[in-house]
Order: sequence, then structure tokens, then C-alpha cells
Amino acid sequence: MKYQIDVSHVRKIQKSIWDKIRSTFEFRKGYGEPLPVFGHYGGLFKCGSETLVIHTDGVGTKLLVAQALDKYDTVGIDAIAMSVNDVLCVGAEPLVGVDYLALAKEDGELVDEVMKGLAKGAEESGCAIIGGETAIIPDIIKGGKRPFDLAFTVVGRVRKKIIGEEIEKSDVIVGLESSGLHSNGYTLARSILDIKEWGKEMLEPTKIYVAPVLEMMSVCDIHGIAHITGGAFRKIPRLNKNVGYKINKLPEPMPIFKELMKKVSFEEMCKTFNMGIGMVIVLPEDRAETVINIAKKHEIGASIIGKVVEKKGVWVSDGKKEYQLV
Repeated sequence: MKYQIDVSHVRKIQKSIWDKIRSTFEFRKGYGEPLPVFGHYGGLFKCGSETLVIHTDGVGTKLLVAQALDKYDTVGIDAIAMSVNDVLCVGAEPLVGVDYLALAKEDGELVDEVMKGLAKGAEESGCAIIGGETAIIPDIIKGGKRPFDLAFTVVGRVRKKIIGEEIEKSDVIVGLESSGLHSNGYTLARSILDIKEWGKEMLEPTKIYVAPVLEMMSVCDIHGIAHITGGAFRKIPRLNKNVGYKINKLPEPMPIFKELMKKVSFEEMCKTFNMGIGMVIVLPEDRAETVINIAKKHEIGASIIGKVVEKKGVWVSDGKKEYQLV
């Protein structure tokens, strides 16, 4: 089996990075002043009376699946989805963004196909692409028959600051269904799945949740939002570490998850893959039905998948046994 990422080690690296970069906050005072929100889904800063957020993310080794299938017109959706979905988690509306496309050589056809996905993702999220960078760096970009890397940076406007401070143990967890693997866990997935058989499902674009979640924010008192990406459900405590989260009603796994579960335990699946839930909304139980109905109006399945509890940690149940992930 191929190399598996040690997420706990990654968290330590991220903490080390934060310790070094927070000293740079003093470089901006007043307009553009950073807000010290560590470990969330984006960097917040003040611009006059507005609070803005900036975030960047990439598509990862899902790009190798695109190369294997010689299909590049959807990964741009993934690049935008990974960033715009993240800024939603702090209560922000995506505004504008820039892309970064690194190539091993000049390949106009590849660029055109990638840009189709970026344009589609921009349309779905209402986020304008106002620039970017295309780099030709063959000494760095390697791997696959048409090597490239892709990332997207987005700036958003915070409509209502949602960073998890209001989460309480009476809240419920509503899960918004994913479109599949999204853009995480592909190092492991590629070592298990036959791309010839599962390539189409593996390349299914990450769902963009902007329209439904912005509508939810406008009518509901949402206490926390988590985008289920790398580290899967272990990311939820970044919303509020003073409570715990029990997930006991996951949807029936899609075929691609069932195939992975032939080689990966349920516990490890929930530490790596989204298991059919791309985003969770934490809010009072009496508002859950409203959120679920909004999701369904946007053709996204949604249901209560768990609840907030007093004991710290994250637990996921397969219906027979409960596993503590954090």
C-alpha cells in the first residue's frame, strides 16, 4: 500500500507554521489588520467596516486521476470548490479569486480544458476569477503523462462571523451530502481502486455549497460550519474544542465508499474520506428542518447525522460500534 499521510503530524506542522507567521500580524495595523483566528478555514482580516477572509487550496493527487483518464475539464471545479467551501465555514460569501497553474511544458490544450472547469466553478460559486499565474517549471512538476498542479485562492466577505463560539451541547449536526470522494484521500484511494473501473466516479467534481449555505445563513442561527476535507470528520473540533461531536446517522455509503471499505476499516474511512457528507452545519435542533429543506431545494440531500455532546472528542458509529476519532 502506498504512503498514507499522518494527519496528526500534519497538525503539528500547521501549529509550527502558525507560531512563526503570527508575528507578522504586527506589520498591518488598522486597515487590513489580521484577526487572530487560528486553525479555522481561512485567514480573517479587517478592511474598514468589513471583515474579509482569504484562503488557498489545491486539488492534490486527484490530478493524477485526470491524467490517467486524459480528462481535464472538471478539476478546475475542484480547485474552486475547495476554497469557496472553506470560506463559507467562517460565514463568508466568496467574492474574487486567482488561480495558480504550474505545468511541465507549454500545453495550450491542457490549459484550455482546465480553464473550462475553473470557469464552471466560478459560475456555480458566484466567485469572479480576476487573475492568476501560469508557471512552466519542468524541474519541479513531474509525474503522469501531462504533469501539472492547480490551486485557487479566494477572497470572501464575512456576512456573519461563524467560528463555532456559539456551539452548545443541545445543538444537532446536519450533514449535506457529497458528490463522492471530492478532492481528498486520493493517495490512499488510488492505491486501492482500479482507475479503469472507478475513474469516472473518482473524477466526479467536488460539490460547491455556496448558494444553499448562504441562504441557510440568511434565515437560520447557524453556530458552526465544517467542510469535510483532509482528515475527514476529525476536522470538526476546529469549530469548538470545548464540546464533543457524536455522528451516528451517516447516509448509506455510495458504491465507491463500499469498494474502499473492502480494504479500509470503517474507523479509518471516517478519518480519511467524507463518507458521503461534504459539509456539516451545527445549529439548534428547532432550525434543522429549515436547513434540510433549503438543501433539498438546491438538490442536495441533507439530514441530521448527529449531535453535540458535553464530552470532548469526535465519535462516529457504524450502527454496531462507536469509534472515537479524536
